[in-house]
This record gives sequence, structure tokens and C-alpha cells, in this order.
Amino acid sequence: MRLTTVHKITPTDNPLEFVGERGERLILNIMDDHIIRVRLYPEGKPRLDRTWIIGANGEFPREGLYRDAIPSIAVDGTRIKLTQTGETAILETSMLKVVIHLSDLRLEWFNGMEQRFAADLRGRAYTYDRTGHAIYHYMERRDDEHYYGFGETAGKLDKRGQRITLKPLDALGYNAETGDPLYKHFPFYITDIPERGMCYGLFYDNLSISAFDMGKEIDAFWGSYHYYTADDGDLDYYLIFGEAPESIASSFMMLTGKMTVPPEWSLGYLGSTMKYTEAPDAQEQLKQFVDLCQHHDIPCSMFHLSSGYSTDTQGRRNVFTWNHSRVPDPAAMTRYFHDAGIKVAANIKPHLLTTHPNYEEVKQLGGFIRDPDTGDPAQTPMWSAGGGESASGSYIDFTSEAGYNWWKAKIKEQLLAYGVDAIWNDNNEFGLWDDNAICDGFGKPFRLGLGRSIQTLLMARASYEAIQEFNPDEPPFVLTRSACPGVQRYAQSWSGDNETSWHTLKWNIPMGLGMSLSGFPNYGHDVGGFTGAAPDPELFVRWVQCGIFMPRFAIHSWNTDGTVNEPWMHPDVLPIIREMIKLRYRLIPYLYHRLNLASHPLEMPAILLVSTLLAPYNRQSNFEFILGYDLLVAPVYELGARTRRVYLPAFYRWRDLYTGIWYDGGREIEVDAPLNRIPLFARGSMDDESFTGESMFESEWNISLMGD
Repeated sequence: MRLTTVHKITPTDNPLEFVGERGERLILNIMDDHIIRVRLYPEGKPRLDRTWIIGANGEFPREGLYRDAIPSIAVDGTRIKLTQTGETAILETSMLKVVIHLSDLRLEWFNGMEQRFAADLRGRAYTYDRTGHAIYHYMERRDDEHYYGFGETAGKLDKRGQRITLKPLDALGYNAETGDPLYKHFPFYITDIPERGMCYGLFYDNLSISAFDMGKEIDAFWGSYHYYTADDGDLDYYLIFGEAPESIASSFMMLTGKMTVPPEWSLGYLGSTMKYTEAPDAQEQLKQFVDLCQHHDIPCSMFHLSSGYSTDTQGRRNVFTWNHSRVPDPAAMTRYFHDAGIKVAANIKPHLLTTHPNYEEVKQLGGFIRDPDTGDPAQTPMWSAGGGESASGSYIDFTSEAGYNWWKAKIKEQLLAYGVDAIWNDNNEFGLWDDNAICDGFGKPFRLGLGRSIQTLLMARASYEAIQEFNPDEPPFVLTRSACPGVQRYAQSWSGDNETSWHTLKWNIPMGLGMSLSGFPNYGHDVGGFTGAAPDPELFVRWVQCGIFMPRFAIHSWNTDGTVNEPWMHPDVLPIIREMIKLRYRLIPYLYHRLNLASHPLEMPAILLVSTLLAPYNRQSNFEFILGYDLLVAPVYELGARTRRVYLPAFYRWRDLYTGIWYDGGREIEVDAPLNRIPLFARGSMDDESFTGESMFESEWNISLMGD
């Protein structure tokens, strides 16, 4: 490894381009008066010349958008000024000023009032490996900075002092407080500086294996710093300036695409478990679920078919096939669900085992990711049987016409034609660990190491388009386990195979908030926990109480003790579970309205509702959130807890939806939290002189919990 830091750069004829001593190119683009794009190409040209994350004029070409063709989205009247004085060049808009140091390449960032809010690290800002592909971006770190986002990550909401790895993995039973890496790849974060009333976001358009070190690493020589590094690709980042984290997240969604609005029914209770479709009499087990929902008066909007429905007689999981011994009549099975008002989603995985009946067909079509030496389909171990055995298989290449179109055709022929309504993209982290494997790139090949998550994104798009084309009168519903920025244009997601414990319930909360702040509002968790022994009655109640306030509300499991997570699994608490699920259905109009407006985070950390200096214990609060502006939710996540301390954000009044009492914000209170209640508060204006009237949330949405 030979690391080189770019130092002296010289302006070119293009006033926004600079060239380094070894031919490196630095390019700045004004995207808007508050967004500036910075590119550094160590080799003078991009290693991956396209992006699938950023669009142009709201369009996101399936073949990708050439990086050099990304247009400025600056609005008319945006003031741009470029000046050069000695060893510096200065670029200004009405909101931003960036000073480019020419003799020691580093950038300093100022707001429109000349306040410095960010800066590259002196002497080490832009570093790359001259013998490999690794790249680095070092920045100064201040004690008053707080870091949010990074997609799906474990631990506290504020990532100060943490190191985060972006390497999507099948993280079965992960630790929700310390696990790293997880399923998703989101190279985006927000730096909040409340003491100075400023914040900004950084998005690195790079999908190779990456990491952020936010102060965990210490080197006395270089002082306080944080940095981003990627194993491959280029530095192509966007700095987004704003006054609040919410506005930063909104601008990021503008760049990467607004979330697709899901069908309203998807906001109901979504049932699931692996056990039903693994059973020899799977169709009867599925029928029984429908009957038990009706028997126990539990409304349900959709059920997920886990992959057991497509497992052959030898235990091999073969996508787009039906095991007719388990499910003798798929069309009759889906009709039974539909007659009860329940939609059906089918689990599909983006690979074929070498024994799959269509393997040779796809191989001949050229639809697999290829081995770099032989050109044949690249093979790797895959999940096969339910017991965990593996077999060899190959991944579909969604950057090839053949793979992309074959996938869409099979969804229509083998699933939608049988009455399946929605598609569940699973095991789509693309765990083929040969970085030199070849992706077709729609006729312009690239190495897999430059962007596994491009495959994940295009898999979601292909599934979305298949449903859209098959049933153009209904909004498609796609679910994906892995994701990167841009996938929100096509799919909903969840936090993967979490472990059943109070610990997971607690730490999944900030994990979801991080996703929302990362431009992915439509997100949730496996309520009750996916793996481990069954949740006890109290844990199950508290998890359902939390889950009904997440955009995705699904109860799912593969319990190690052979049980199944179902609403009626604990008869003693069934009345509480039933009422919570019915409350969810009363919330659907509110949730659907907010999702339709979701160019901003749907779940907002309560501590970030206002940009102001907060007390230290509030700054460390991770476990309560604002749902759609008007509702403060305070989940209970401790065994035996019957009260809950809640911080009420300043500058608003808050009405307890159970007692009707109004509280002034800016303080912490302790409220009752009996087993049948999750603390909820509706937001009201401090200018409102009424302390006894209904909140806007109650009156507008006709939702009241008084007396419940």
C-alpha cells in the first residue's frame, strides 16, 4: 500500500476544475444555493462512470446516469461567484462559501454570514492508495458536533466516537446496540451543530465497501478528525447545508428520489412466519392463520409467504417454483386470503442454485454475474435447505438485459399470475466476495466491488416494474431487506433478522430513526423478534405497542423453540394486543397522509424537533420520536416498567392523549405506563391559550384515547 495525499492543485480553463500534480482532477459543481458537489478522481477520470442513485430532472435511468452528465439543479437567480487570490480560490452562493486551498488541497466551508462550519483536515484531506483502489476523505472534528444518519446502524442515534462499516451482510441475530456491519449501505450522514444553529449533510456517491470513523480513531499528530474511506471507486460527494436535520434529510431525498407511496392497505397489520411454509401441510397452516385472525377478531392486511413454499422435495430453495406437496393449489391459497381481505406477498431471492431447473436457461441468456477469469457464471455458497445447509449457486445480474427481463417475466408468470399481490426481495445483500466479478452494466461492464448495492437497487426496481406492468391500476408494493439510497423509490424495508430480547426492542428504535434521517422513511422491524425463543407476554405487548407506530408493522418469526409469533400467542394479553392492532388501523389515515408528504423524515427523533441547545441527558435520548410532526411516541422497553420518563421538546405544548393534561415543553416528566398503555403526546402550539381543548392531532384525525 502506497498512500498519497493530494496537495498542490492548479486551476484549469474550466473555472470549477483543478488538476493535481499526479493528474488528479478536482471538480466542484453548484447543485443549488445550499448544495455543492465535490469530485476527486485520483486517476483523472471516474472508476465507475455512472450513478444509479442521483437522478436528473426527477428521472433515474435504469442504465445509470453518467456522472459527468448530472446537471446542476440550481434555481433561477442563484448567485454564483468564483474568485482566485494567491493560493486560494473562493466559490460562493447566496448561502454557502467554500474556500479551496490550492497549495495544500483542503476545503473550508462557511455559511452566508461568514461562519465557518466545516473544514477538511490540514495536510491529509484527500488521500488515496496508489497501488490499490482505496480512497479517504479526512475532516476536522469539533466537540460540539453530533452525527446522525448512516442508514441502518446499531447503537446510539448520535454516532460520535463510533466507527461504522458499510458492507451489507446477512446479519442473523445481530446485536442491535453493537452489531456492525448490518444489511444496508447508506454513505450519508448529518452533522448537527446546535450550539451554533447550523447543520449540514454529506453524501458520498460510492457503493463499494466503505467505513466512517467519527472519532473512534485517535492519532496525536493529526489532532481531532473524522473520516470516510472506501475500498474502491472515487470521491464524489455532496455537501448539503441547512438549518435543521429535517431540512438536510429532505434535500437528500430530493437528490436521490422521493419515496414511492405504498398502497394504503400496506399500513395495516402484516402477518408472517417462516414456520407455516416450512410445514409439510403449508397450505393448511396458511388457511388456519386466516381462520384464527377471524376467530380472534384480529384485522390483517397482508401475509408474507416465506421461502418454504418454493423448497423442493430435497430441501433446496428454488426461487420461482412451487412445492406442490406443501402448497397443492397456489391459486386457491391466495383466493382464500383474498376472500378474507388479506393480500399475499411472496419471498424471492436473487440467486439460482446450480441445480435449479432454470439455471442453464439463465446461463445461456447471460443473466448471471460472471467470473472475471472464465466469463462463466460466478458461483458461491448459497442458503439451500431450511436447516442451514448450503449449496452452490449464482446471482442474477440485474445490470444485464437478460437477467433484468428474465426476473420480471418470472415474477409475472410464477407469482402474480397465481394471485400473489406483493413481492418480498430477501437475501439480497449479494454476498459474492470476488470484487473482480463482472457485472454487465447494460453493455458497459464494471467490477462488482464498485457497487454490490447497485444490484440490490435494480432488483427492487425490477420487482416494482413487474407488479406495475401486471396490474397498472394498483400501486406496487415491494419489500426489500438490503437497500442503499434510491431504493426508497421502489420498496419498503425492515431491520432484518433481529433477536428476540428487551435489548433488541430498545436499540431497534434509534436504528429506525437513523434510517428515517437517511432518506428512507418507510421502514420497520420484525415485531416480537425474528430469532430466539418466543417473546414472553410482557415483551410481546411492549413490542407491539412500539411497532404500531412504525411505518411498517409486521409480526414475523423463526423461533428457535419451534413456536410462532402470532397476535394470539399469549391468551392472557390478547385483549391488549387486539386493541393495539385496532389502534393501528385508526392511525392509518394519518400515516398514509404523512407518507404522501414524505419528502422529509416520517419518524423524527424528539431531540431534533427543534434546533437548540439541549441539556446533556436530552442530547443522549435515543428512544422516543415524533411521528409525522404531531405525535410524540415514548416506547416502553424495560421489563416491569410501569412509568416512563419522557422529554417534551421545547417551544411546544404537549397533550397527554390518555389524561388530556397539557404540558409545557422543554422539560422531562414522568408519566404512567401500565401494561396496556404506551405514552403518547399530541403537539400543540405555545401560542395556543387553551390548556383543555383537543390537540390538532385529535380533532383533525378523530383519534382519542381518553378512557381507553
